[in-house]
Amino acid sequence: MKKSSVLIMLAAVVLMALLTACGTQRSQAYYDYESKVIGTELDGSYTIRAWGRARNGIDAYVQARKQAVYDVIFTQIQFATGTAPSTSGVLKPLLLEVNAKTKYEEYFNVFFADGGEFEKYCSMKERRLFSSRFQKNEAQMQAQVTVCVYRNKLKEKLIQDGILKY
Repeated sequence: MKKSSVLIMLAAVVLMALLTACGTQRSQAYYDYESKVIGTELDGSYTIRAWGRARNGIDAYVQARKQAVYDVIFTQIQFATGTAPSTSGVLKPLLLEVNAKTKYEEYFNVFFADGGEFEKYCSMKERRLFSSRFQKNEAQMQAQVTVCVYRNKLKEKLIQDGILKY
């Protein structure tokens, strides 16, 4: 009698362990998406698909616009499949200087502030319904937007302000 109750108890514990281990788990993490160039214009501007994260949709939208301008200045951006105008398939950053972010930190803190200068060098490319995507979890909102970044005007501004040397 004792042996059978121990076996039943052991089977119940194993069954509970299996059921709790196989349950669905909700993830709070978002993936980090990289910006992609999805088009080029004849005026030297680039259409970029960028991502932003914040506590609400409006802030996530603004962060995505900042990210697009930031990527044009500091990072190498891949062209989306079939959109590369050259064989390299990447848009090189404007600032190639090592440690440019830290060297000009004060300038870029003001430049990328809410309502800052960065807004003059980007605009919404797509204003149609469903052209932007939003994802939300309990902690934050993530936005994917299509932004037009005026790279030539941005380059002129950085040269004028002494950040970019040509």
